Amino acid sequence: MSNPVTITAPEGTPFIDIVREFDAPVDAVFAAYADPELVKQWLGPNGYEMTVDEYSLTTGGRYRYVHSSPAGDSFAFNGVFHVVRPNELIVQTFEFEGIPDVASLESLRFHDLGDGRTRLTGHSVFPSIEARDGMIANGMERGVVEGYERLDALLAA
Repeated sequence: MSNPVTITAPEGTPFIDIVREFDAPVDAVFAAYADPELVKQWLGPNGYEMTVDEYSLTTGGRYRYVHSSPAGDSFAFNGVFHVVRPNELIVQTFEFEGIPDVASLESLRFHDLGDGRTRLTGHSVFPSIEARDGMIANGMERGVVEGYERLDALLAA
């Protein structure tokens, strides 16, 4: 079963909110975020290869990865994990290197819905509305939707 993704970017604010439910328990969803080998299998748009340069999901850890499109274009992302509470919360910075010098602050909350289901809520704060709109214009929605569909398949396996 594929659950819908709700992406909200209120006009006049520098925020993006993402809500998605998964038919899997919190510990399984969190594990898919914690293990870089699993992250490579689901994060980002369909058809892109992912190389992980660094990935340490711990408080104070860092990450950097590169998505390569079928056409050979590369898109790099990096950040710092500021707070990691397993199965509960990730607070991180996120920078798309294609829009340099602009980092968002993101919080991801893992909610146990019971019956082996999880709701993931994400809130991203950008330094400006223009920076937020730039992220949206660069394919963020496609990457989120397609990535979570692949995460569904990974969790079901």
